[in-house]
Amino acid sequence: MKLPELSTQAIDRIVEMAWEDRTTFDAIELQFGLKEKEVIALMRREMQPSSFRMWRERVTGRNTKHLKKRDFFEGRFKSDNQKT
Repeated sequence: MKLPELSTQAIDRIVEMAWEDRTTFDAIELQFGLKEKEVIALMRREMQPSSFRMWRERVTGRNTKHLKKRDFFEGRFKSDNQKT
């Protein structure tokens, strides 16, 4: 999968957001234009294999990573680095 050119800072922020439980893939797509599959490919490329497996196990099936599956909408933390 061909990923867009991203700065080191952007890659670091995407990895950080992907690890956060309450940051959705939709928020990452809104801010960086990467769909869920592209985030997964980026995480696979940037992380050690064992860390990637741990992350995948952690986010697979997690409702908080998908905006439509959440049972809450208010009270979510918004980082100062986030666009919206």
